[in-house]
Parts: sequence; C-alpha cells; structure tokens
Amino acid sequence: MITKIKYLKNHQGFIRYLQNTIWMMAEQFLRIIAGLFVGIWVARYLGPEQFGLFSYVLAFTAIFGGIAKLGLDGILVRELVNHPEKRDIYLGTAFWLKVVGAFLVMILMIAIVPFTSNNGTTNIYIFIIAAGLIFQSFEVVEFYFQSQVLAKIVSICKVIQLALSSVIKIYLVLSEAELIYFVLVTVFDAFSLAVSYSIAYLLQKKPAFYKKIDFRIAIQLIKDSWPLIFSGILVMVYMRIDQVMIQEMLGKYEVGIYSAAVRISEAFYFIPMLIANSLFPAILNAKNQNDELYKQRLQRLYKFMVWMAITIVLPMTFFSDFLIFLLFGQAYQEAGEVLTVHAWASVFVFLGVASGKWFMLENLQRFTLINTSVGAILNVVMNFILIPRFGVVGAAYATLISYGVAAYLMNSVWKVSRFNFLMLSRSLLMFRKI
Repeated sequence: MITKIKYLKNHQGFIRYLQNTIWMMAEQFLRIIAGLFVGIWVARYLGPEQFGLFSYVLAFTAIFGGIAKLGLDGILVRELVNHPEKRDIYLGTAFWLKVVGAFLVMILMIAIVPFTSNNGTTNIYIFIIAAGLIFQSFEVVEFYFQSQVLAKIVSICKVIQLALSSVIKIYLVLSEAELIYFVLVTVFDAFSLAVSYSIAYLLQKKPAFYKKIDFRIAIQLIKDSWPLIFSGILVMVYMRIDQVMIQEMLGKYEVGIYSAAVRISEAFYFIPMLIANSLFPAILNAKNQNDELYKQRLQRLYKFMVWMAITIVLPMTFFSDFLIFLLFGQAYQEAGEVLTVHAWASVFVFLGVASGKWFMLENLQRFTLINTSVGAILNVVMNFILIPRFGVVGAAYATLISYGVAAYLMNSVWKVSRFNFLMLSRSLLMFRKI
C-alpha cells in the first residue's frame, strides 16, 4: 500500500486528475453551503406556497431546457480530446447550435404554454427564466476546459457567479422582495456565468471561436448527439415532471413541500457528474490504450459511486424529519417522509451518470435514449397512480422506481449492455465477481 501511494504521488497523470477533481469538489461544496444558507433561507422566506410556485416554474422550464443543450456536452468534450487541432471550429459550431436550440425552445414553449392551467403571472415567470437559456450557449467554454483537465478555471468562474447570486438573494430576503425578483435572479445567474466564461477564455489568449462554424461538423455533431438530445429531455422529464404533476393534481403548497425534500436529496447530485466528468478523459485514454485497463477503471468508478451514494443516503434516511425541521422549519415538516424515500434514488442517479459515460464511449447513445424513455414513461404512469393515493410521498416512490429501472434494470434487456449490467450489479452487491 505504501509503495502504491508513493507511486501515485509521483504519477503526474494521477496528480493532475486529482487536482482537477479537488477544484470541482471545492466549488460544488461552496454551492451546497450557499444552498443551505441562502437557498433554504429563500425557501423559508417565501413559504411553501410561493416556494412551490417558484419550484414549479423552474421545473417546467428545465424540462424544455434539455432541448437547448442539444446533447452536445459529452460529445463536444470527446471531440476536443480526440481532435484538439480543431478546437475553434468545434467550439464555434457547438456555440451556434446551442444558440439556435435556445430560440427553438422558446418557440416551442410559446406553442405549449396555452394548453396548461397556468395563470398569466406564472407564464410570465416561465418565459423570463427561459430567456436565460440563450446564455447557456457559453457552456462550450466549460467543455473546452474539461477536455484540458483545467477545472480550476471553471470553478473560479462558477464561484464568482455563485457569490454574486448569493449576495443578491440575501439582499432580496432582507428587503422582503416579491417573488418576481427571485425569478429575475435566475436569469442573472445564467448571464453572469456566461460573462465569467467569456473572460476566462479571453485570458487564455485563444482566437474568438464564435467567429467560426462548419456546417459539416454541425451535421456530424447533431448526428452523434440526437439520441442524447431526446435523452436529455427525458432525463429532465423524469427529474422534474413530478413537480409539474403535483402542481396540476394537488397544488402549489404540495409542490413546496415536495421541493423542500428534493432540494436536500438532490443537493449531492453534483458528485457523480463531477467525478465522471473529471475522470472521463482518463477513461477515454484507457479505452484507446488497453481494453482490460478500460474495464478496470469503469468497475472502480461504479463501485466508488455506490459507496459514495450510500454514505450520503443513510443519514438522510435516519434523520430526515430532523433535517427538514432544522433547515426549512416547522412549515415544511411534512417533507420529512418524502426525503426518506426520495433519497434512495441517489444510488441509481450516481450509477446512471457513470454508466452514461460507458454508453457514450461505446457509441451506444441510442440505448441511453431508449432506457431513459422507459424511465420517463414509467415515472409519469407511476405518478398518475401513486400521487392520488399517497400524495407527495407517492411521487417520491415513483421517482425511486423509475430511476432504478432506467439506470440499472434496462441494461439487462439489451445484449450489447448486459456486460455493463453485470458490472453495475457487481458494484451494487459489492461482489468481486458475478
């Protein structure tokens, strides 16, 4: 063990990826702290009903926001790693594709919103937040830094945005501002992060990528990412449709109660994405070098994800009521039971994020789409069945079941992914061999 530690200490690649992960972890822990001290303060100030409306608007917009991403995130990182000489063309092309995607989303929302039961104020809030999707196009800068294992720069940008956002929200609470101002802060968050990314990229003294676009590369990117476009939409559907359906079936107050539990449960969802994104270049390199090394790294990643998820879930399970009372107050006490159930979905979220990288590396995105489709449909069906019978707790059970089916069980259905199912099973059951 000592010999291995000394080896890793002197291994430049390991140190680089470790530092990359530490920077991302530090930024996300600051985000959790801000969420606890600022986000929850906002929830307590607004109360269950107003917080429920705010959560509903965010959830509704997020479902359509998956379209604006165009499934390009992981694809772009892969191409930047494999073709660094075409950096500017890939960044510029992806940037303009995302801009077009944002406008398409707003047009789609204009067509769909009239068929909802929303009042005029709610619809105004939705379109204000949707306007922020345009600034999401600057995420291509983050993917460039990811491909270069330069999380430090991305983390600094996000910390600046987080600090500005937190200060503004604290001021709004202290000045007893109306809900509309908290909605506007959401757009400001997207704008300030885009500005930070732009400045960080300019400081690298790189050419302006937005001046370049290649329609052949655009077609190839869309061809590779189209399953992920629908997959991204479906992921947001079965992550946020519960709040939309609770609003339609129960009301804003119940959305507020459910959202309080979800805010705690999902607070740690950044961890699997952070780890997977940080290690993605290393796993990609292993795949290009040695198949056995590639499988070993994937298996270690899966096992680590399970252990990490269980470590987080257990305290939420045993201290759910106390956590809700401590953080949100007596007004949200009903959320304790929801948290007890919803927290266990984290195990499948952690595994699903890591497994998604395997599907991408094997160019099997179409199966990701199918699996996610099954999960989304199942979640909607289970919500229809369970919410009328069990209320907001039923929505939590629907989430847990649908996540487990989509992220884990569906791997056993397809011949090409059964090996991945075995690796996932080995991690869940803590077995060395299956």
